Amino acid sequence: MDPVIVVGAGPVGLTLALALARHEVPSVVLDEGPGKDEPRAARTVVLREDIADLVERLAGVSFADTGARWSGWRSLRRKQVMRQITFGAEDPAPLHLAQHVLTSALRAAIAREPLVKVAVENRLDSLEQETAGVTAHTRGPKGTWWRGSYLVGCDGPRSTVRKLVDIRFAGRTAVERHAVAALRTELPWPGEALLHRMPPWRLAGSEVTARPLADGAWRLDWLLPQGNELVTPESLVARIRETLAGWHNGTTPAYELLDTGVHTVHHRLARRWRNGRVFLAGDAAHLLGALGTQGVDEGLRDADNLAWKLALAWHHGPHEALLNSYQTERRAVVAARLRAADQSLPILRGGGGLRAHLPGTARGHDILLTDGHLGRGPLGAPGSYAASPLAPAPSEAEVTVDTAPGTPVTDVRATGEDGSFVRLRERLGRNRLLVLLVAPGTGVWERRHWMTAGIMPRLAAAVTALPHSAELLVAENYPGASPHTVLLIRPDGHLVTALGGVRPAELYAAAEAALGGSATPETNGAAAGPR
Repeated sequence: MDPVIVVGAGPVGLTLALALARHEVPSVVLDEGPGKDEPRAARTVVLREDIADLVERLAGVSFADTGARWSGWRSLRRKQVMRQITFGAEDPAPLHLAQHVLTSALRAAIAREPLVKVAVENRLDSLEQETAGVTAHTRGPKGTWWRGSYLVGCDGPRSTVRKLVDIRFAGRTAVERHAVAALRTELPWPGEALLHRMPPWRLAGSEVTARPLADGAWRLDWLLPQGNELVTPESLVARIRETLAGWHNGTTPAYELLDTGVHTVHHRLARRWRNGRVFLAGDAAHLLGALGTQGVDEGLRDADNLAWKLALAWHHGPHEALLNSYQTERRAVVAARLRAADQSLPILRGGGGLRAHLPGTARGHDILLTDGHLGRGPLGAPGSYAASPLAPAPSEAEVTVDTAPGTPVTDVRATGEDGSFVRLRERLGRNRLLVLLVAPGTGVWERRHWMTAGIMPRLAAAVTALPHSAELLVAENYPGASPHTVLLIRPDGHLVTALGGVRPAELYAAAEAALGGSATPETNGAAAGPR
């Protein structure tokens, strides 16, 4: 079968190609550039813990030295500390790193991956769909024709793929603008990220954030007033010096300016994310970024969600309900984030008379902003697929754990099929479901002693009988789970259901639902929904 064509070699496209390879699906990445990224210290990404784990797992590296996991967070309003958070094992920090560091690690992993081919200097200019696949043509020094089973547009806000399949990209332009600087210096809060609202000096404006990077570097963002204020090098240096002096009791410390820029936030959402065998992901499908939301993090979630569904279709034949669920799940989550940001902006930025009619204090607003920056609450928390078409029907066998159905599972230590201890997330993305039994005490015995004891033989037989390959893992505990709870987990790490004990029929029904139900013939039409 033909490989999957991935258009775009940014973080989302490269991650998708590696995720497909982990599912044993070949891909071709069409890169319109020369195959390397320009280092830009002021262009950074913030990744929540589970997505940071995803890219480290796919790239086969740790970003401990090249990225920063903040020790804490503090929010200030004028001179008053409004909130302080200390990160730790129970409350892990997000990962902050330069985007070129991320893409370089992904490119290095792809260079070692035989199932991924990167075609540089190939800019897409046309595509055609047929019942059995997609044909794409590229221009450039190495332009040619490409044949694929599916095609995914990860080619950014000006997506050629989106335009070629005539999908509207509705939304708002220039929702916010920020002046950005990356510099190496010392701040009074080593390792802590900072949100400072209404700082008591003239050039800082209404809000400035400071977020640590690796090697003593920081990214500083100043919210610019509405309009088209010109940010000159001189005005940006003045902002830097005054801000640093404000944080150091009037004395500007030594600093090394690494990079500058202006970050303009747009809010846009593609009306459809699928057209036959063509899909959109990342900035080609959505743009968001106000109030701390991170577009790259959401784009990597797109890739993780789509990879296992394309892999199932690639290995076992098309399944329309499963492929359509990508748009249904991911678009709903991003749309909810955009609505939350658009509704909060007038309140948090102090615009209009709406603020006077809504409850909330300055402290409450600072909490909302902080949660957005840290990937929590309505502005930042990872979305849930609880209302997904892949959710199983309610069952009396279901039990409640701390992870709600449709949300990412907690990473716990488990025993693998070979008897070794593994992290639960290490087993994700291998073209199979995961079944996790919670069985206290099993960690002190070798697997061979308890595989044939108690409920294990019956559960192992039920797992073998599932409609798709699955791996059986055993954990000493799981947050909120009673002994003998059985968790069914999707290949992207989202919980399908938790069952009380071994319930073969209910487990089978839940697995079948998670795979889209009974297979249906493929159609070459677009997924339902307006343009």
